[in-house]
Formats: sequence, structure tokens, C-alpha cells
Amino acid sequence: MNSMSRYYYKDDCDPCSKENYDPCKSQKIAATIIKCGCPNSITIPVIAATTTARDFTLASLTLDTRRLKNPCIKLEFASNPVAAAAFTGSLSFQVFKQCGNQITPTPIGPAWAFSEAALIFSQTFSFFVCDCDCSCFNGCCTYTVVATVTSAATTGTLAINNALLGAIVTSSNSCCQN
Repeated sequence: MNSMSRYYYKDDCDPCSKENYDPCKSQKIAATIIKCGCPNSITIPVIAATTTARDFTLASLTLDTRRLKNPCIKLEFASNPVAAAAFTGSLSFQVFKQCGNQITPTPIGPAWAFSEAALIFSQTFSFFVCDCDCSCFNGCCTYTVVATVTSAATTGTLAINNALLGAIVTSSNSCCQN
């Protein structure tokens, strides 16, 4: 005789059981979105000290989080910087968010530094940031990764190949959140 044939056990796995049910302690599966942008490549030219155009958009991704409650977004950026000729310079990479009728994009997370000195190279450069402050935006937000030349000047050109921005978005449906 097995233990289930007697009435010894309590069926904790039955989601329809109302006995001893506390919705705040129950585990719920949260809705999740996984989305990747399109790979992009851009060449950063030689920048003179007097050049004012120093920002380059590398990747972008639009997310619609209307159907998620309290969304939290993990944004992942990956790229392959390649210098065919000796490149010297410094860049910063920053993720920006622009939602609805915002005029100015909002920076998300820290700026990531990339610096090389007179090298011919090919390497990977990646980072991730989280944006969990999404409760005030209902609808679509566009996230972009912008590279900004931070050194006074650059020598050589730098190709940033296969720049890709991806996102994993999840919601929290718990009734116990404040």
C-alpha cells in the first residue's frame, strides 16, 4: 500500500485547493520577454581635437512593456571592435532610454570605458545594465547604445562590428509588493 492511498498526505501542489492558501506566499510564473536588436557595424573615423561630432549610435532596441506589471529589464550589449590600423583613443559606451513623449533620452546605468593605445587589434567588448525603474512608462521605450569619443583626438579608425543590444524583461505579479 502506498502513502497516497491513505489520507496521510496534504496536496500542496494543487493550485485549485483553497485550504491553507496564501496568495502572497504562492509562487507565480512571471511574464517574460526576450528580444534582440539587429546587428550593426559602424566605423569611428579619425577625430581631430576640434571635431564636435563625437557621438555614434551603435545599437537600438524598442520594447513594449504595457502588458507587464513592474517590469525589470536586463539589457545586454556585445560588439567586436577591430582596428586594422593602429588606433589610439578612448571611448565611453552608454545605454539611453527614451519613452513616449520624452524629448531627451535618459542614461541607464554607468558609462563603460574603452581605451586603446596605438594597437592593431580585434577583441570583444560587452556589458549589461538593468533598468527596473519602469513603472512610470506605459508603452514603448527605445533603448540605444551610444559610443562617445572621450579622448581629445583619435588616430587610426576603429570599426565596431556586430554591435548588438538584447533584452530580457520580466514582470513581478506578486500581490504583496508595496
